[in-house]
Amino acid sequence: MATTKAAKKLTPPQKLKPAARKAAVEGIPAAKARAIAAKEPVSAKVKRGKTAKPLAPERIRAILDALQKTYPNVVCALTHHNAFELTIATILSAQTTDVGVNKATPELFRMYPTPNKLADAPLPELERIIKSTGFYRAKAKNIKGAAKVLVEKFGGKVPETIEELTELPGVARKTANVVLGSWFGIASGVVVDTHVGRLSRRLELTKQDDPVKVEQDLEKVIPQDHWIQFSHELIHHGRQVCIARKPRCVDCSLEKLCNSVDKTWSSH
Repeated sequence: MATTKAAKKLTPPQKLKPAARKAAVEGIPAAKARAIAAKEPVSAKVKRGKTAKPLAPERIRAILDALQKTYPNVVCALTHHNAFELTIATILSAQTTDVGVNKATPELFRMYPTPNKLADAPLPELERIIKSTGFYRAKAKNIKGAAKVLVEKFGGKVPETIEELTELPGVARKTANVVLGSWFGIASGVVVDTHVGRLSRRLELTKQDDPVKVEQDLEKVIPQDHWIQFSHELIHHGRQVCIARKPRCVDCSLEKLCNSVDKTWSSH
């Protein structure tokens, strides 16, 4: 049987990248399939990654060792002096940077240093102080409400269980894990923010996007005595090196352990 012109242009699917392979299987000419692959966005490449490496204990240990060596003394970036301040600062950190929160909290804690005083603070004044953190009206209600619950239900003391902490307005699991881990040293879970989620997917420790599911996956492979420090280390690494759009792979201490990015993205 004569081979058609169109058939000659088809490239064996196994020789194509994932996006092009799908196109070839559907009968699209190789030239067009390659064009599709070439235009595949960076975000898709990160999410897809290369061939996944198994989550062997040796690889997990190597990741932990590399992070610990790179960030030996890393701590929570939110400025605080007690559990109350950390709780309020973490509530304020939603949808903004720690740097922004640290600019607002000195005045806030100077004027309202205790749960009792914060619970009695006028909302307009709280809104003025924390306005720069964004969503300030909702946050003002949350921190005032959290202080009120601390006073009325917990005697003005920050509780030490995730179940009790999440009773405070504005406190979800992530915030509770931050407070328990950073202040009390209790490894209640892995703090999953945008950096931890992104890096965990790039390191192929999870395929999930939902923070709760990411946390569940990480808790299966990261030893519990590393949960607290692991979160701090990934957060710092995500801010400084493994940034969202152009990860600095050439400067990355995890480069040899990471199999999920095209090294040509690295900045020099």
